[in-house]
Amino acid sequence: MTGRRLRAFIVIPIIRFMPRLPGPDRYRSLIRPLLAGLAVLSLAVLFVVLADEVREGGTRGFDTALLHAAQTLRAGHPWFAEVMRDLSGLGSSVVLAVFTVAACGYLLLIGARTMAALVALSVGSAALLVALLKPVFGRLRPGAAFAEFLASGLSFPSGHASMSAVVFLTFGALLASRRGRLGERCYIMGAAAGLTLLVGLSRIALGVHWATDVLGGWAFGTAWALLWLLVARRLAGR
Repeated sequence: MTGRRLRAFIVIPIIRFMPRLPGPDRYRSLIRPLLAGLAVLSLAVLFVVLADEVREGGTRGFDTALLHAAQTLRAGHPWFAEVMRDLSGLGSSVVLAVFTVAACGYLLLIGARTMAALVALSVGSAALLVALLKPVFGRLRPGAAFAEFLASGLSFPSGHASMSAVVFLTFGALLASRRGRLGERCYIMGAAAGLTLLVGLSRIALGVHWATDVLGGWAFGTAWALLWLLVARRLAGR
């Protein structure tokens, strides 16, 4: 049998009945959720490890050193505390609730009812979970002698850090998904991450939270935002 006939009777039928592999676009659409899922898992592990260290007192030296540094900085620069108070206010329950209601209202206005419900559920469930986690760890806040002002409640994880990550990163991702240019998307997500970072740092600078409270809050809030964005992506793909 000649080479041409061999190709016609054997090779071509095999190629025809082979399953089609996903194209490059399909691979890209699979890689993004996979990376996001790995990020959620990594952040969850980080939170658990950090919480375990906090429970055992392994972070006391690190936390105390940063607490003293923040106190020295406030004492040497009186304006610093005022700036940190303003930044801290961006992560307050009232401000974040206003942002959330405004965002959900806009989503309802443009007919994105499912997305509005997901945003409301994401923020509401995160707030509830943070409230449940605090008594589990029962960590007290830094002493009044080291804090700029007295703050009520327990300390780990930081509610301001957790909820600012959930709200700002979720809203940033929603806005970025509607922009076509990479530079615009990077700017929006960078701004969202920057706001989250500033709110958390302000809590450390004011001495109302240990540094590891904020780190735990960032890990929890970022993982929670990513998890709900994956849910939203899954529902949108149906």
